[in-house]
Amino acid sequence: MHPTWLTAFLDLPADVHGVGTAFWAEVTGWTPSAPRGAAGEFATLEPDAAEAVLKVQRTGAAEPAVHLDLHVADPDAAAQTAVRLGATVSADQGDYWVLASPAGLAFCLVAHAAGDRPAPRTWPGGRTSLVDQVSIDVAPSRYVEEFEFWAGLTGWTRRDPVPETEFARLTPDASFGLQLLVQRLDDEQPVASAHLDLSTDDRDAEVADHAAAGAEVLARHDEWTVLRDPAGLRYCVTDRSPRRAGVER
Repeated sequence: MHPTWLTAFLDLPADVHGVGTAFWAEVTGWTPSAPRGAAGEFATLEPDAAEAVLKVQRTGAAEPAVHLDLHVADPDAAAQTAVRLGATVSADQGDYWVLASPAGLAFCLVAHAAGDRPAPRTWPGGRTSLVDQVSIDVAPSRYVEEFEFWAGLTGWTRRDPVPETEFARLTPDASFGLQLLVQRLDDEQPVASAHLDLSTDDRDAEVADHAAAGAEVLARHDEWTVLRDPAGLRYCVTDRSPRRAGVER
């Protein structure tokens, strides 16, 4: 029961929900939907003429986080598969399931339909960028297990962990809006976490605009830059092409 779409949810504490939503709307060029949910806690960042890949949720947690929604034809059957592969169930919400991966990353199985992949955003000056990847960040002791879990659950094309590197990749077909990177951390941590990656054809200009919108630059590497948004979420801007699906770092 492989997913037909993947959505990243930004789980933002109440005190930073507004600034975090506004930031991601600005740097993606996507329009926040009207709030929905019993307490107006959910919203979607809507791209033009395409299916959303990024949503936000106001939470009661102390720290921001990212979780994944996997869209499947039958959430009940997919939940059984996920448990068989090593997931644990947090809640059965009737029309969707809340689970945790073997390394503890929260994700949901939902029955929402798929759609068209968002196009890269073209900015003044001609550069393009796109949120098109989620990195799952895993402690060394759980890295292989976590990669095998997501490979089995998605059924996507796999680039297995390579000795002397910290990255493995799961790439869907080109119709998807997001792919998955699985990153081995240097140090142990209690549970896996996730962060967003943006691709761009002009990293310096992209990073400068993010900083002007309120992000903090944390580290610069040869092929990507690490930033922190105003809500406290870390993310990366990379040199991968925003116009080609499945291009590796």
